[in-house]
Amino acid sequence: MATSLWQAVTGAGPIAEEYAGVEFWSNPERTGWLTKQGEYIKTWRRRWFVLKQGKLFWFKDSYVTRASKPRGVIPVGNCLTVKGAEDVLNKQFAFELSTSRETMYFIADSDKEKEEWINSIGRSIVQHSRSVTDNEVVDYDSKQ
Repeated sequence: MATSLWQAVTGAGPIAEEYAGVEFWSNPERTGWLTKQGEYIKTWRRRWFVLKQGKLFWFKDSYVTRASKPRGVIPVGNCLTVKGAEDVLNKQFAFELSTSRETMYFIADSDKEKEEWINSIGRSIVQHSRSVTDNEVVDYDSKQ
């Protein structure tokens, strides 16, 4: 089932099949706080992000265990670009992650962190690249 990058879905979090086999609580490639913009409700929310095995997960807090439920997940292999977006948003330390159809915006806490996230996500895009037609991103922060 093809979905948009920002599809709001009911429920407590992504269904397990969307991240099956990814132990996001153990030895992630990168973790840290980012502020992300919702697509439908254009508010900025601070979330704990975890990059692991080609998936970018986000959580409400930084204490992530096997029992944690992600608030959303992006299969970065579906993404085409990750790049700075300070000029687009007129916000310091901003960057964007884009598919062929949509763009998601984030703000890091420093220029160094912004560059580290761009580099980490960029590497993951290359490693996990695949067709963007089967977009699977689910964003539970966008629902009301």
